[in-house]
Amino acid sequence: MKKAFSLLEILLIISLLGILYTAFIPKSQINKIDELTNRLILYLKQTRYQALINDKHDQDDSYWHKKRWTLKFFRCRKDVGGIYYSIYSDNNSSGHPSIEDSLKDSLTLKNIYSTNYCKENINNSKYVLISQNFNIEDVVISCNETSSLGQLSFGADGKIYSKLSNNVNDNTSHEIKNKCKIKLSDHLGEERTIVLESNTGYIYKE
Repeated sequence: MKKAFSLLEILLIISLLGILYTAFIPKSQINKIDELTNRLILYLKQTRYQALINDKHDQDDSYWHKKRWTLKFFRCRKDVGGIYYSIYSDNNSSGHPSIEDSLKDSLTLKNIYSTNYCKENINNSKYVLISQNFNIEDVVISCNETSSLGQLSFGADGKIYSKLSNNVNDNTSHEIKNKCKIKLSDHLGEERTIVLESNTGYIYKE
């Protein structure tokens, strides 16, 4: 009961922040890259909170760490082009998360998810299609250890990981030891940077 109440409190706080953000910041004063950056920060915080209250540890599953809550950037299909991201817990440890594995936006209850077809979907958050909807041309994660654009995974211990190990019972590798930065670049050459502090988990715009 206590855990459920904590989740309710967290979702309420995030929802109130979203309402205040919507009510007091005129949209005309926010360009697309700023709008995306603000929502991405909100999503990263929501993902971290979800990881804190949803411990994936399972002594009967030697690959339980691969189910940690993760935000990962992907490239759309070549015939489509662009970049998107999804937030998910890979419950089947397949490496190919499904919509059922995705986190929901606490403000709209839409899935923070897309496939590599990068098509608009009324059930999915518009903020995941970052090239199509926000003109983002590149994403660079300073702590990236993957062969792709990169990902950030969150543990119930408050730690952040830049990769999830494929090895049995290896739940400590790839922990971020220093601050990690996500740099977004758009078609106009504008850049925004999001910082994640390794020790505190603090997430903010630089």
